[in-house]
This record gives sequence, structure tokens and C-alpha cells, in this order.
Amino acid sequence: MKRIDFDAIVFREGQTFVAYCPELDVSSCGKGVDEARQNLRTAARLFLEEAERMGTLEQILEEGGYVLD
Repeated sequence: MKRIDFDAIVFREGQTFVAYCPELDVSSCGKGVDEARQNLRTAARLFLEEAERMGTLEQILEEGGYVLD
């Protein structure tokens, strides 16, 4: 799989930090900013791997504004 860059918006909800990727509409959380970002990377990777397995990866990336080669 190719490398895909994405934005991460991190915000706090109570004691938890939430990291959100608007291009993929994926989020995750952690006890700190770094943990939330790392968990988001993992969630995005798993999401994209599953989309590829299901045959919907190109559609998802196009909807997220990615330009495919």
C-alpha cells in the first residue's frame, strides 16, 4: 500500500484526547496527544486496509480529496 498523508485534528474531551482525520472520517483517542495521534495512524491504516480488501479504497480516497495516479 502507498503512503498516504492526512490531517489530524486533536482535541480534548475531558481527560481523553481525540484525534480526528477529516479526509477519511476516522478518529481514535488516547491519554495524551501523542498516543491519540499514534492510535489514529493505526485506525487509519486498518480502515484503509479493510477498504482495499473490500474493493472500495479508490472510492474512499477520491471522496477524501486524494488524487489517484
